[in-house]
Amino acid sequence: MKILEKGTTVKTAVSTPKLVDLFSGCGGLSYGFHLAGMEVQSGLEIDEKACKTASFNLHWKHGKNKDHLCEDIKEVKGTDLIKEKESPLITIGGPPCQAYSRIGKSKIRSLGEHRFGLNDNRAFLYKEFLRIAFELNSEGIVMENVPESVSFFGMNIPQIVCEMLEDNGYNAVWTILNSADFGVPQTRERVFVLAIKKEIGDISFLPEPTHCNPNEGYESRVKNRFQKYEDTPNFRIPKTAEKGSPSWVTAQEALGDLPALFPSSDTKYRLNRMGTKLDYQSPPTNEFQKEMRRVSENTFMNKVDGNCFRNTPRDFRIFEKMLPGDDYRDALKIANKLFEEACVFQDITKNQEEEYLKLKKQYIPPYDDTKFHGKWRRLRLDKPSHTLVAHLGTDTYSHIHPIEPRGVSVREAARLQSFPDDFIFKVPMGSAFKQIGNAVPPFLAKGIAKAIKKNINQHQ
Repeated sequence: MKILEKGTTVKTAVSTPKLVDLFSGCGGLSYGFHLAGMEVQSGLEIDEKACKTASFNLHWKHGKNKDHLCEDIKEVKGTDLIKEKESPLITIGGPPCQAYSRIGKSKIRSLGEHRFGLNDNRAFLYKEFLRIAFELNSEGIVMENVPESVSFFGMNIPQIVCEMLEDNGYNAVWTILNSADFGVPQTRERVFVLAIKKEIGDISFLPEPTHCNPNEGYESRVKNRFQKYEDTPNFRIPKTAEKGSPSWVTAQEALGDLPALFPSSDTKYRLNRMGTKLDYQSPPTNEFQKEMRRVSENTFMNKVDGNCFRNTPRDFRIFEKMLPGDDYRDALKIANKLFEEACVFQDITKNQEEEYLKLKKQYIPPYDDTKFHGKWRRLRLDKPSHTLVAHLGTDTYSHIHPIEPRGVSVREAARLQSFPDDFIFKVPMGSAFKQIGNAVPPFLAKGIAKAIKKNINQHQ
């Protein structure tokens, strides 16, 4: 505190934290920090297309003549990202999660034991993340990863990271946050490590949820669920929203105003270009839609891009008959019934083997129905979406539109991750889907940004 005169005090001005984003992907984490009023100084991402998306949305469209650095982090030094440090500086990022996640493990194992488990070098890139953060002498550090990182071949990666941070002069905690608690229309859970220098203080403030699960007893279920970590020194049970807070944002609230693209399975498929802008179906009808479309306080966008979705002609008729919440087992029953009806209509029997198999291929998906039931799932209008994943870059069966008989569009996927409609993906459709599935939802990131800023400024 600065004393002006006897009996009068005023708080010393606090600089707005600057930001360095490592493993930035398309920039979801840093965009959330940007929404919280922080300035993105620089970033690092090895994927060229994701780097382009981050550079456009975090720098170029704001008139800044700078790019995210497109390099392998192992070849980069802190001085490559920041020439002259401004305090306070926060280093954020999400080291690769494929080695930890269940989906990633099964894919990696198929590539051979030399790429699996402890042999997968990506599992230890958190050390490179910390190296850069320490080189930059960061006042604050935020690291994100998947929940499976707490149990990686007997190692709790978030706890290990906290211990490394403490050994290097930081106070650190880790917790598990649900995106839906922060106004994201998706029940996505991720691990976050939050740290600040010991000379600044403790991590006294955790992210404050803005939305609540409408079901009774959610708070007690959260506490019971995370009791297994209570003996882990640096773990903190996540907070839940105060009573009276808005309920979780549903898929209907998230998507209801976006353009209609494919009303029925008989509709002729049209592949819109990524930049093709279409009219919204309606003015914004709820707070989430307003935030997605806001240009200024009382002005909202009236056209939107990213209106492209995948052409899956075999499956449109299956999607049309799926009920909200149906998964692949339900889809396969529908497909078999449609196939049987087609056999009767075309008078084809099993005895006509060649014609029978040819027709079957036109109706029946080839996937095993004894596993990966969630490979196909139709969204429910009355609930948030389930977790979006990078596999969207390959197909969108995991997120079938709740009303129209198709997979979600790029813009719909972005909405489910809370990317505002003016966040532009100037890349091919497949790359955009992958970037969106990999991203940290900006609204969740905004909540984390507010917490880390509050911790840094707690004694100012």
